[in-house]
Amino acid sequence: MIKTNHRHIAFLFLLLTLGLSTATSAQQSPIQQLGGLIDSFGLDAGNDDPLHPDEAFVFSHLSPQQDAIELQWDIAEAHYLYRNKFKFELDEGATNLTLGAPELPPGETKEDQFFGTLQVFHNTQIIRIPLIRATNDASSGTLKVRYQGCAERGICYPPVNKKVPIDLPAITATATKAAPTPAAGAAPTTTAAPKLSEQDQIAASLSEGNYLLTLISFFGFGLLLAFTPCIFPMIPILSGIIVGQGESITTRRAFTMSLVYVLAMALTYTAAGVLAGLFGENLQAAFQNPWILGTFSLIFVLLALSMFGFYELQMPAGLQGKLAEASNRQKGGSLTGVAIMGLLSALIVGPCVAAPLAGALIYIGQTGDAVLGGLALFALSIGMGLPLLAIGTSAGKLLPKAGAWMDAIKSVFGVLLLAVAVWMLERIVPTSVNMLLWAALLIIPSIYMGAIDPLPSPASGWKKLWKGIGLLMLIYGTLLIIGVASGGKDLFQPLKGIGGSSGAAMQEQHLTFRQIKGIEGLEQALAEAKRNNQPVFLDFYADWCISCKEYEALTFTDPTVQQALAPAMLLQADVTPNDNQDQALMKKLGIFGPPALLFFDRSGNEVAAARLVQFMEAEAFAQHVQGALQ
Repeated sequence: MIKTNHRHIAFLFLLLTLGLSTATSAQQSPIQQLGGLIDSFGLDAGNDDPLHPDEAFVFSHLSPQQDAIELQWDIAEAHYLYRNKFKFELDEGATNLTLGAPELPPGETKEDQFFGTLQVFHNTQIIRIPLIRATNDASSGTLKVRYQGCAERGICYPPVNKKVPIDLPAITATATKAAPTPAAGAAPTTTAAPKLSEQDQIAASLSEGNYLLTLISFFGFGLLLAFTPCIFPMIPILSGIIVGQGESITTRRAFTMSLVYVLAMALTYTAAGVLAGLFGENLQAAFQNPWILGTFSLIFVLLALSMFGFYELQMPAGLQGKLAEASNRQKGGSLTGVAIMGLLSALIVGPCVAAPLAGALIYIGQTGDAVLGGLALFALSIGMGLPLLAIGTSAGKLLPKAGAWMDAIKSVFGVLLLAVAVWMLERIVPTSVNMLLWAALLIIPSIYMGAIDPLPSPASGWKKLWKGIGLLMLIYGTLLIIGVASGGKDLFQPLKGIGGSSGAAMQEQHLTFRQIKGIEGLEQALAEAKRNNQPVFLDFYADWCISCKEYEALTFTDPTVQQALAPAMLLQADVTPNDNQDQALMKKLGIFGPPALLFFDRSGNEVAAARLVQFMEAEAFAQHVQGALQ
C-alpha cells in the first residue's frame, strides 16, 4: 500500500502546473481554478502547500512605449527573486529593435542556501528596459523574459519564462523634428532614447553585438587602458624580471617570459572579473590589505637588492634538481616565478575600475553570461598586456650582454622596483612617511650618480648627463624633506605648506565632503538632502585607488568644478577598509569598486546616466556635473 498525504498531492500538482508558467495570468489552468474555488470557501486555512510560481511572482507589464517597456513583479510574502537571474532578450524575428541595458533596482543582500551570498528582490519590483530603434520605422518583436526565485522556507522554483509582444508604430517626421505641446493635464511623452552611462552602453553593446566585434572592441579598450597610471607599475616589474636574468637573456627567452607574465595577468584578471560580476565581490579590492601590500612591497625590495648585487636569488638546490629531471632547470623555475608575479600583479598592482571593465561586470551580473563576459575581459586584459609584451621582448634584444653597462642597467631597474614598492606603500602609510620614502629614493641614487662628486677632466657627455640627472633628483628629494618638516602633504608641491596663510589656502582649494558609512549612512544623508530640496554628489574613495588620487589632486581642486558642485550635498564613502558595511553599500548600488561617482536628484533618486567609474579631467567633469545636476 502506497502512503500519501496532502503535501505529496500538492507537490505533484505543482510539478504538473510548472509547464504552464509561460501562460498569462488571465489564462488559468483547471487546477488554478480549483484553487480559487477552495480559496472562496475559505477551506485552505493553514494550508502549507507551496504557491504556484505565477502566484508567488505575479508578473505584469505596461504597454510598450516608444523608448522603453516596464515590467513588474508582485512578489508574495516570504518569497524572493534573484537579482542576477533575470535575463531579457528579443526573439530572432525582431525588426528594427534592440534592447538597452535593463535598469534593475538595487537588491537586498541575502545568504542563500542554494547560491551563497547574493542580492534578491522582495515585495513589488519594476524593471525598465530601454527600447532602441535603428531607424524611425515601425518596430516589432517578442521580448523573452526569464527569472527565478525561492520561498524563504527552502523551496526553490525552476526558472520561469514569459513572452511579451512589442509592436511600436513608426515615429513620424513631425515627432522627430519637434515634440508637440501636450494638452493641459496630459502627461508629456518623449520619443528620444534614454541616455545611458558609458558603462551601461558598453554592457548593452555586449548584449547586441556579435562575438568577434565585441572581442575586438574590448581588445582596443585594453590598449587604451595600458597607458593609464594603473598599468605603469607593471613595466618595471616585468622589465626587472627580464634584466635580472643577466647576460644569458635572448630575444626568444625574453618573449617567452613576457608572454607567460601577460597570460598569467590576463587569466587572473579575467577570473577575478567574472567572480566580481557573478557575486559582486571585488577580489582585487580584498587584496588591498595592509599586510598583503606590505608583504608584496617587501618582495620588490628583495628583488631590487638582488639587482644591486647584494646577493643572487636562487631556488633551493633540492627543488632545482627535481625541476631539472623534468625539463631545463632554469627555464622551468623562472617561468613559474614569472607566472606567479603576473598573477599577483593583476590582483595587487592594478585594481582600477574603468568603464569597459565595469560594463563587462554589469553584463555578467545582469545576465549571468560568464562566457561572453569572461571572453570580453580576457580580450581587455590581452590589450592591456600587449605593450608589456613588446617592452619585455625588446629588453632581450636591446640590453647589452656583458660589461659594466649591464650592472648599471640592473641598478636602474633595481631603483624602479624600489619605486614600485614605495608606490604600493603609499596606499597604507601616512603622507609624511610616503614623502620621506620618495625623498630617500631620490637622494640615495643621486649620490651614486655623482651628484656631489666633481666631474673628471675631461668628462664625457654621458658623465655630464648622469650628474645633471643626479643633481635634479638630489634637489627634489631635499625639497620633499623640507616640505615634510613644514607640514606639506603634496608630493608634487612639497613647499606648499610653507608660509603663514598657505595652509588655509590649501584647505580652501579642496572640496569638503561629508563622510558616510554603509547603507544606513547613505539613506540618512539622502533623506536630509530631500528635506532640503538639494541634489547629492557621492564619491567612492579608497587610499589604494589611483584614479581617486587623481580626482583629489587634479579635478576636485579646480574652481570651475567646485562652482558646478556648489548646489549639491557632497558625500564621500571611504571604502579603503573594504569591510562588510562597505561591501554591502557597493552591492546595493551595483558598484564593483572605486573610483565611482554618483549623482542623485532632489528626490533622492540616482541619475543613472551620470554615473562615472573612471577618471575625468576638470573641464570635462565640470560640464558633466552641470548636466547631472540640472
